[in-house]
Amino acid sequence: MPAVLGLNFHHDTSACLIVDGRIYAAEEERWSGIKHNRTTRKGILTAPTHALEWCLQSAGITPDDIDHVWAPSMRPTSRIGSWASTEEAELAAVLPTTLGKRLNLISHHTAHALAGYLLSGKEHAAGLVIDAGGSALGADIATGRERITGYNLTPNSIDRIHQATPTVAPGPTGPARTHPSLGHFYRNLALRVIPPGNEAEGSMMALAAFGDPNRYYKQLRALMRLGGDGRVDVMAPWGSYDPTTPLQVEETIWTAQSAGSKSMDSRADLAAAAQQVFAEAVIHVARHLRHLTDARTLVFSGGCALNSHLNGTLAEESGFEDLFVAPAPHDAGTAVGAALYAWNYILRQPLLPAPEDADWGPAPGSLPDIALPRGYRRLSGLGNRLIPATAALLADHHVVGWVQGGMEFGPRALGHRSILAHPGREATKTRVNVLKQRADFRPLAPVILAEEANAWFLGSGDAFMNRVVRARHCKSGRMPAVVHHDGTARLQAVSRSHTAVRPLLEEFHRLTGVPVLLNTSLNLKGAPILRTAKQAIDAAVELGLDALAIGDTLILAPHVQLDAVQPAVSGRDRT
Repeated sequence: MPAVLGLNFHHDTSACLIVDGRIYAAEEERWSGIKHNRTTRKGILTAPTHALEWCLQSAGITPDDIDHVWAPSMRPTSRIGSWASTEEAELAAVLPTTLGKRLNLISHHTAHALAGYLLSGKEHAAGLVIDAGGSALGADIATGRERITGYNLTPNSIDRIHQATPTVAPGPTGPARTHPSLGHFYRNLALRVIPPGNEAEGSMMALAAFGDPNRYYKQLRALMRLGGDGRVDVMAPWGSYDPTTPLQVEETIWTAQSAGSKSMDSRADLAAAAQQVFAEAVIHVARHLRHLTDARTLVFSGGCALNSHLNGTLAEESGFEDLFVAPAPHDAGTAVGAALYAWNYILRQPLLPAPEDADWGPAPGSLPDIALPRGYRRLSGLGNRLIPATAALLADHHVVGWVQGGMEFGPRALGHRSILAHPGREATKTRVNVLKQRADFRPLAPVILAEEANAWFLGSGDAFMNRVVRARHCKSGRMPAVVHHDGTARLQAVSRSHTAVRPLLEEFHRLTGVPVLLNTSLNLKGAPILRTAKQAIDAAVELGLDALAIGDTLILAPHVQLDAVQPAVSGRDRT
């Protein structure tokens, strides 16, 4: 029974185990409670200890049963391929001895690319990875780190065919050093648009829908040069991490500290211009890869692939027939890519089927027998009555926590650890954003029955909520809680193989005629998606949800009338 292990020691620390063709994967943040589970002090290694332990226990194996261990490298090296023995030794030292001895390093961007390609179901694809930065390039390519990398991918080969590198280019006052990090470019601008205390990149993407990109487009476009052969040069310091340098646009100075003092209109206009310039650069590289590879499919990964608005534009304008975004395109996904590399290219095992779900993590566990807060009621042992009871609550516009099956891998709730609601009232979006302490301008995502997607949206979305599509105008009025200001939505389409939310969505459709639910993650502000049943109960109470469904148990808040679910729960236990 072959077994391979992928580990990510960088931020979004994670572990992925593949045993006999089955994926077990989880992020360490779900145990630590620290979102992104990043290193807090320079030089301190963060190992995915709990995620690794869960993977091994769930698969019923020990470290001695692992054939190969791979992890992405993130340390500087003198030559590509000679992944520093120092880094390898440091990583091995925080692992069980058996695993440490078997540890090998793969490039960060290659792990990103394979996390998408090897799950795409495609024989031939172009791979594009864009993030803030990855592995050191080494002197035989160029100095610096991976920033924008292109691949030609087949089951027998991983060919790196495009690599962005730093250079010196003409500037307004003479030659200036440029950097090719579009991840840093986007983040640098987001820090100056979104006030501290909010998730910068996602908030700026949302705010861009309210802005006029033409107002600041020329000034931001001047910070970037798009050259032949897919080249992208970002003028210093905007292509490197720089949270402090003031940005002057016309007569206005933008800093991270002053973002909150700018008018909402100005912030939205700068956000819109940043989104447009960013998208133009990514499309520029993608079209170059289309020319180099003649592939029909583009696989996109890296932190920038979390920009769902970009992905919608990329699908329409890149020249590829098909776009596949990895289920977890952020750094946690590199553990999956590293494991798949060992599975397919080292052990030569067959490709795994393209997933329709990413429920690779732990189940919530048994419902704790604890006293609920005063007034809360527990309806236990509902069995197949849970679905109609929950659907009835949703049809009556209650907001419901939904905890079912294995935890999804990645930063987005895919119907296993979700907050769900009827999409038919604009006020519901406002209420959910207030409950989660999110800015009101941030949209909430729809989940839809896959076969109904084309009737409600101009585009099919994807299974992992990674792509924005446009809502059909004739349907928007029936789901205002999930249609953004610009008429778009980050659509998750669930197939019949999705076990967690699909049956509930089918029942809701039967009751209301609407095959769509509002779906957002079950978590508290600044905290990861919740893992256990106990955490879910605590969060549901703190957030003020109307109900919480865990396994075959439904918990109702004091203000919810039992009559709302009476037909479904009649004859069942109530505590």
